[in-house]
Order: sequence, then C-alpha cells, then structure tokens
Amino acid sequence: MLWSATARLSANPSPLHLPVFNQSITVFGKSKPSRVCCSPSRAMETNDDTSKAKGLSFDDFLSKKPYSPPTWASHLKPIPSHVFSLAHLPTPIHKWNLPNLPQNTEVWLKRDDLSGMQLSGNKVRKLEFLLAEAVAQGADCIITIGGIQSNHCRATAVAAKYLNLDSYLILRTSKLLVDKDPGLTGNLLVERFMGAHIQLISKEEYAKIGSVALTNVLKEQLLKEGRRPYVIPVGGSNSLGTWGYIEAMREIEEQLQIRSNRVKFDDIVVACGSGGTIAGLSLGSWLGALKAKVHAFCVCDDPDYFYDFVQDLIDGLRAGVNARDIVSILTSYGRQSGNAFIVEFLRCLSYWLKDIFLVGLSSDSCAGHSGQRLICSLYLFGFIICIRWREILVAKAKGLGYAINTSEELKFVKEVATATGVVLDPVYSGKAAYGMMKDMAENPNKWEGRKVLFVHTGGLLGLFDKVDQMAPLVGNWQRMDVNESIPRKEGIGKMF
Repeated sequence: MLWSATARLSANPSPLHLPVFNQSITVFGKSKPSRVCCSPSRAMETNDDTSKAKGLSFDDFLSKKPYSPPTWASHLKPIPSHVFSLAHLPTPIHKWNLPNLPQNTEVWLKRDDLSGMQLSGNKVRKLEFLLAEAVAQGADCIITIGGIQSNHCRATAVAAKYLNLDSYLILRTSKLLVDKDPGLTGNLLVERFMGAHIQLISKEEYAKIGSVALTNVLKEQLLKEGRRPYVIPVGGSNSLGTWGYIEAMREIEEQLQIRSNRVKFDDIVVACGSGGTIAGLSLGSWLGALKAKVHAFCVCDDPDYFYDFVQDLIDGLRAGVNARDIVSILTSYGRQSGNAFIVEFLRCLSYWLKDIFLVGLSSDSCAGHSGQRLICSLYLFGFIICIRWREILVAKAKGLGYAINTSEELKFVKEVATATGVVLDPVYSGKAAYGMMKDMAENPNKWEGRKVLFVHTGGLLGLFDKVDQMAPLVGNWQRMDVNESIPRKEGIGKMF
C-alpha cells in the first residue's frame, strides 16, 4: 500500500508521530533530476550573460536571479538577495463584464489564477522568494502546513519538485478522516503525483497545538534523520513571502504604463486567507504610484486578527506604516468587525459544556438520580443553545467558515462562470467576489464611477471537492436527439 496511518497525534511535548502517506517511490532505479530541474546546490543560477537573454523563456524559467526591489520599496529591510523564476508572469489584466454593477463602475480582473498550471494562484509569487532562501540555506526538503485542500501546499509540492527538493505537507482534516487515506480529490491528486509526504492532523488537534509547533516537531524529526528541512508557514505568509505581492504591484504598475488608454484603478479587491497577499498588495499600493484603496475580504478568522497579522508582516519589513491606514479588511458578508469576543467566548463555553455533559452521561450517579438527570439535561440544552448562537454569529462574520460554502455562494460562482467565462474558486476568490458584489448591491453609492481591480488568486482545484454540492446547480445536459431520417453508414464517423 502507498499509505499507512502509523500513529495518532499526541498533544504532549514528546516526539510527535503523524500519519504518513505516499512514501517516496524510486522508479527505474535511482531517480535523477531532469534537465529542467534545479538541484538545491546548483540551482540554474544566472550570470550576466544569461540574464541578458531574456527573450528565451528557457533561460529564465526556474532560474535563480539576484533581486532588485522597486525604487519605492528600496528602503524596506531586509531586502531578499535572490528570487526564483517559477511563475508565468506577468499575468493578464482584462475587463470583467460582471452583471448588475453600480452605475459607471468598471471591474477589471488580474488573472493570477493563470500564473501556471500546477502552480496556479497567488502562492507561487511568495514561493519564488521563500524557495530562493531555502536553496541558499542548503535545504534538501520543504515543510509546510494547511488545510486538506490547501492550494499553498499543492503549489509548494510542485515548486519543490521543480527544484529537486522533497516536500512534507501537514494537512488539517476531520477527526473522522484523520486515520484514513485522504484520497485523490483536487489538490491532493497533484500533491501525491509529486511524491509529497502527506501527514494528517485533525482540526481539533491542530487548534490545540498550532501550526508553528506542528511544523517544528516535524522539523526536529527530519533533522534527526539527517535531513535539512526548511519550514514555510501557512500560506507562505511571512515578511519574506510578502515580497511576492510587493513585486506583483510593480508588475501591475508596468502593465498600466504600457497600455495606450491608461486605466487608473481606484480600488483593489482580493481575498484574504493567510494575510501575506494583502500585506504585499496594500504596502505596494501605498508606497508605489498606484495609490489604490485595497479591500480585503477575509475567508477565515476576523478583521481584527488580520489587521494585527498584517501589521506584524509589514513591521518585519520596517515599513513604518499602520496596517489600518493602507488596507480595509472586511468579511465576505460586508461587516467591518465581527463579534470576535462573543464568538470566542461562546466557543470556549460550548466546549466546556460539552465536556461536562459527556462526563455527566458517563457517570453512574446520573443514571440513578432524577436531580442529576435534570442537571445533565440542562447541560445538554445549554450546549445546544450555545452552539446554535455561535453558529449564527460566526455565519454573520465569515459565512459558514473556512472552505465551507453556502448554496448561495456556490450558485454565485456558477452564475459568474456562466455570465463571464471566469471560474472562481469556492474558498477564496469566490467568497471575495461574492462579498464585493453584495457590498456593491447594498452600498452602490460607495462604488459608483470607480474602476476596480479584482485579483483572482486561483484555487480552481478546490472546486473538485465541491462536486456534490455543485451538482444540483448544473443540470443542463440531455441525450442528443438525431432523427431517423439522418443517413447512417457504419464506420463513417472517425473517433479520434
């Protein structure tokens, strides 16, 4: 078998053993990198001669080059020394003919979903800087972490393989599935094709231990095995990864400069899932020439969390600006600040009541005394009410939660594809576009006459995890009716 569930996670500080899937396989003897791959120590570094030959794509793709920041970002520190060329850039910008826009409002689309096939999406821009540092440090493998359908983990697995690095992916899943083969749906198929070492963790254990501790435990295990791991945080979102979208802002500026009828964007709209993309975009827009207002629709956590997180990222670059001055972070339902404290309080209370209720049910005294049975019933009632109110508040703040969709959201994604030919993912850009259109409908005066750039951050493979929910929305098929009068002859139709 290609997978095995060797152990469950323990929250104690002793060495952690996670379920391991897809152990590496050697095909036809010892594997060797192909000509287009880069070894960690000799990563197709360009010299002055090759850097001049930019007209030939094979001289640029997968190359490692010295990095020079935009002039308006040259005061940031630290500046990366090198960057890999992993994405197909620049990604296009085109007008997006969405229906029912406010009067004289234009929406344009930055197609970062077209940054590559296996590498499509916003994550590859961050990986260009992160993997350059990994190679410079002599790493032979990459560790990162995310959800079971993480676009970032899939992009990391692909990019690492391009550079002849192994990848170790810690994926968060349901406690009911943590000991089972994760399957081949969506991003998992690509990751497992790449030979990634997949290790599963339940959402409950992830919440108690945290991503930093989990990646550090795996790092220590690999160091003991003689490996040289490099850890990339959730979403590739740290100060170094932020440079990916600082550089993207320079790309947008250059695209606008060469356009004959230069468009001046008033607003930039993007999804926010881990914070690095909005940190780079907002900082680049603030420092550069564009000066567009950045609106970020968060698909998890809450705006206050992301304001603090973005502040940490830009402080790590010594930018000297306040996150709340350069980006407006909203939920996908248009509320500026959710009931974060109440939600957290109810979350803790619900777990406390659940524990008491389960203990009560298991006790013999509860079964024998009517008073204690009443207490158990009250605990159960309180637990149900608490959970219900928590669900209502969370729904108002961020929908049903990360990677969970309402039928209305999925219907919106389908209708956008039908109307415009653009397929949005259900986790990030789909929710952000839904939030944008909802806000435009509720507050048309806020958007009237403005030119908006929406950044499509990719994630198409995430749709494959939603096929059961999407099926009722796409029923437009039928068997073709060919009249008997149409001539027929055996073999006339060639099946190519």
